[in-house]
Amino acid sequence: MLENKALISQLEKTQTLSKQEFTELIAHHTEEDAQFLFERARVARERVFGKSVYLRGLIEISNYCANDCYYCGIRRSNETADRYRLTEEDILACCEEGYQLGFRTFVMQGGEDAHFTDEVMVQIIRNIKSHFPDCAITLSLGERTKERYQKLFDAGADRYLLRHETANAQHYAQLHPAWMSHARRIQCLWDLKEIGYQVGTGFMVGSPYQTPELLAEDLLFIKELQPQMVGIGPFVPHHATPFANETGGTVEQTLFMLGLLRLMMPQLLLPSTTALGTIDKTGREKGLLAGANVVMPNLSPVSVRKKYDLYDNKICTGDESAQCVNCLGVRIASTGYKIDVNRGDAPGW
Repeated sequence: MLENKALISQLEKTQTLSKQEFTELIAHHTEEDAQFLFERARVARERVFGKSVYLRGLIEISNYCANDCYYCGIRRSNETADRYRLTEEDILACCEEGYQLGFRTFVMQGGEDAHFTDEVMVQIIRNIKSHFPDCAITLSLGERTKERYQKLFDAGADRYLLRHETANAQHYAQLHPAWMSHARRIQCLWDLKEIGYQVGTGFMVGSPYQTPELLAEDLLFIKELQPQMVGIGPFVPHHATPFANETGGTVEQTLFMLGLLRLMMPQLLLPSTTALGTIDKTGREKGLLAGANVVMPNLSPVSVRKKYDLYDNKICTGDESAQCVNCLGVRIASTGYKIDVNRGDAPGW
């Protein structure tokens, strides 16, 4: 087995490692190894993207959800959740505000809410595209059939985010009720790719029962899928879930996984997530310095932000959108990078 720095150099050169090699790196790296990885990851991201950091305007359209994931604060069994859903007018107002602030990508994210049928979403997507034709639309609305994904794509949706959460079916079953299917989740991702979306997937770092070997499987699945985007963040417990008392993921491990992803797939759009900023005041800056190149400020109405409560202590729930953007601009500049107001499509799109 090569020493860790040699493995990192091999990953940079070949953009792949074996499952055993990934497992060894994840399980036994030192702080010195991590800093070497981040240095190489920055070189890789700057070769493709320069100093640009892309903004995505996040609009959390509903916290109703049919699913019951054990880690999620808006799971359907959480009877203390204060439920809401935005109207089409609300969503368009968020887009208008975001557009004035310089956003050219809007991300509509929500629980699996039956109210947002194909017909409702098609109308919303077309309306956004007619008002803001130079903007990209990303959806993150969970599992649907291929035919339903096709309708949304035909209406004008450009990208779709669907975290696989774990590449291992047994681990998936430990994080979800029995009626939720790992095979179906994975099939959705392949369907989205086949339709022609720019596809995003991802996983939590430090989720219950996760091992270095499982994280290695996640990397190899992502390498096989070849998505355009990968969103990862630390597992942060929520007080009203079965995992309330589980240990959260760490900044250190999340950053290391970001660095590995960047070297494995230099062209990835890789967010520095809100969850990172939640468990560490400078977590998002650290994410950018570990290889990330996307941030997703919240454009949702302030009145509902605290209600989209996936995990405890989420940051920026009280800020106006302009506050979020101004704050992030300063934070990004402190890392030596700069906000890029373009759509920020994946290379080659």
